[in-house]
Amino acid sequence: MTDGIQAQSTQGLADRPSDEQIVQELMALQQRSPALGLLQFESLIRANQYRRLYRLVRNYLVPGQSVLDWGCGNGHFSYFLTRSGYQASGFALHSLALRETLEPGGLKFALGPADEVAKLPYDACQFDGVVSVGVLEHVREVGGQEIASLREIWRILKPGGLFLCYHLPNTYSLIEWMASYLPRMHHHAYRYTQKDIAQLCQQADFDLMAVERYGALPRNIWSRLPGFGNSSWLANGIEPLDRGLGLIFSGICQNYYFVAQKPPDD
Repeated sequence: MTDGIQAQSTQGLADRPSDEQIVQELMALQQRSPALGLLQFESLIRANQYRRLYRLVRNYLVPGQSVLDWGCGNGHFSYFLTRSGYQASGFALHSLALRETLEPGGLKFALGPADEVAKLPYDACQFDGVVSVGVLEHVREVGGQEIASLREIWRILKPGGLFLCYHLPNTYSLIEWMASYLPRMHHHAYRYTQKDIAQLCQQADFDLMAVERYGALPRNIWSRLPGFGNSSWLANGIEPLDRGLGLIFSGICQNYYFVAQKPPDD
């Protein structure tokens, strides 16, 4: 797989992998090397939730632009950025499981100090885009504050640069509420409303461009049912069902995404 990433740097746009192919590659990596911890890609139904993220990024950011995967975790989104032709950087407070796979393909990884969780080791106005995938809601758990992190992200974005936040938990999520009452089910300590998002963006001097709730159906449970979770026909059926229910029951969907812009120079 490393060879494939290295070759990608010389490929044209038409040769870059589809979202479906990237999902399949990450699932294959997890199957071959469970120690990588790509748990989001243990089943197809669970993995497909990131295809919405891929479409969102492609809609707002152009391949070739500089993009930071802020709080890159196990590196699955850095993998997408690298394979999709972005100038990808990853930042985390711990080592990156996919580092040896991604750095030969162009990823620039930086390890941050645990005692300064908001500080980012980048110059002002360095990136065209910064993406948070399930990160912003956790900064208070490691001693930070959302507004401090957003202001630091604002600093490293170029004028007109974009911050894309994905998987931000909804205060009124039915899935989160149910998970909080079930043993061994993950749920978030901090959740948000659309008003919270608008206020955070305003306080950090971002212009809020788009915000949407999504995720009416649970995804993580399918990792416990691999026989069903990897069924392509079931996965293909769940996607339109989830979108439809998400429109009808938007208020209690699990997550938000939002897109915010650092104002361009006058």
